[in-house]
Amino acid sequence: MDLIGFVKRPTAPDLFALAESAREADDSLGRWEQQLAMESSKATVNAPLNGLEEWEDFLKLRYPENGRGATPLATGFQATDPNKKQQQFRNYEADARPTVREFYRQNHRHQAYDFVRAKKQDFLALNRRKMSIWEAMEFLNTLVDDSDPDTDLSQLEHLLQTAEQIRRDGKPRWFIITGLIHDLGKILCLYGEPQWAVVGDTFPVGCAWSDKIVFHQFFSDNPDSQNAKFQSRLGVYSENCGLDNVHLSWGHDEYLYHVVKDHLPKEALYMIRYHSFYPAHREGEYDYLMNDEDRKMFDCVRAFNPYDLYTKNHEKPDVAKLRPFYEDLISEYFPEKLGW
Repeated sequence: MDLIGFVKRPTAPDLFALAESAREADDSLGRWEQQLAMESSKATVNAPLNGLEEWEDFLKLRYPENGRGATPLATGFQATDPNKKQQQFRNYEADARPTVREFYRQNHRHQAYDFVRAKKQDFLALNRRKMSIWEAMEFLNTLVDDSDPDTDLSQLEHLLQTAEQIRRDGKPRWFIITGLIHDLGKILCLYGEPQWAVVGDTFPVGCAWSDKIVFHQFFSDNPDSQNAKFQSRLGVYSENCGLDNVHLSWGHDEYLYHVVKDHLPKEALYMIRYHSFYPAHREGEYDYLMNDEDRKMFDCVRAFNPYDLYTKNHEKPDVAKLRPFYEDLISEYFPEKLGW
């Protein structure tokens, strides 16, 4: 028997429908691949680092403990090294991970004068949440950082490590609370902000960028590079106008400063607001924008910097045991709820 006769031969319309179905399948796959590529690109732009710790690791590479300018935690240290050569500075850039380079490329491209002012207008109304300090610590604790696979320490445990080292060194209670809260502004990440708008070495916008800012070459993509006023030494500012009148690149430092500025001593507020301002407190730049009070207060910023960089380790603090002390300390300085 000829079995072919029992099989329906495809007609022209059948073949056309089959081809159309295949084309639609290809289009669907193409759209899926395009969407995947867009999502991947978006992730790279918003989160070029594997985690925020990668930026801090790069800082430690540039400013090693007991190395260039740094001394043990209990003592002060020199902010700049007059013997440091420009080539040494650039070697840090050459050795940086590709993810770190991309982070700085995005940061230097987007952190422009108008961008910073827009972020301040958006976030400094402090109307997103009402939280206590400890609640903010627990909120930050939901931020998972996979950049250090050798440790399972949480964000809250890292905060306690910093505060406990300051406490062991016999510093005042306001210094201890500053160590506890100094990174709480990183909750910006949980609001959907890209990494390069949360962490990173801060720098003034609206005036010329110091050549001591790491990866300075990436500023060529910043829109402010086309503004002659912004590329002058003083830009929109005046000589010794004071840092309170200067816009720094946007991030966790400035955000947290505005959350807590009515509740802590001036020394603590300088530590919080300027602890990422490495071009100034480590490289000695932008003195011409500072007033006498800034210069005096930056001694406090420099005293805090080693605690910021070098207190994280793999030893877990006992959160339950420490919590009563720190809740008592928090209540000494802050109301029950703050606007965030």
